[in-house]
Amino acid sequence: MTDTTDTTAAEPGLPAETAASTDDADLFPLEAGALDRLRARLAERAGEHGLLDVAYRTIDTPVGPLLLAATQAGLVRVAFEREGFDAVLEALAAKLSPRVLRAPRRLDAVAAEVEEYFAGTRRSFDLPLDYGLSAGFRQLVQRWLPHIGYGQTRSYREVAEFVGSPRAVRAVGSACATNPLPVVVPCHRVLRTDGGLGGYIGGLDAKEALLSLEAAA
Repeated sequence: MTDTTDTTAAEPGLPAETAASTDDADLFPLEAGALDRLRARLAERAGEHGLLDVAYRTIDTPVGPLLLAATQAGLVRVAFEREGFDAVLEALAAKLSPRVLRAPRRLDAVAAEVEEYFAGTRRSFDLPLDYGLSAGFRQLVQRWLPHIGYGQTRSYREVAEFVGSPRAVRAVGSACATNPLPVVVPCHRVLRTDGGLGGYIGGLDAKEALLSLEAAA
């Protein structure tokens, strides 16, 4: 997988002068790869000085580019391109910390497990997760979702029963729809009672693709 982040974009939470603009690139041309090395060094120094609270990168997958973001506690966000990566990063800066920086190396282990999942060689994730973007019943549901085995599905009603609130079917649907960690926390394995796909933050095509991937394995 390759990192697809736009290297000309300003880093969220950093002064504008720390990011190289197109005009700067024209005035001060850099050899190929130099900007990436500078950004990597910036991320390293920020981490050393405690200035990096949320690290992120983007990767290519069979369901399109995904943005991965992590705090010191663990993976905190997985976002589909349709959500708007800029909007997702702005939300992370507002909800968690303005010190958000593209730091691909910090997410190498995450990217590797996601790659293995899409290759069909991984059936569960062994990653520390940060559920800090959710609270209350939504977080309760999201923490339970990994109990749905690879290649299996449950209905919204069944999930409501499993978490001890059999009447909270709509609330389960809301928890799945707002899951900040799709793919890794498998809300795609939750279907309507009649077997319909229901909704999905990544779009129904992505949900169907994930279910087909697991069914094929």
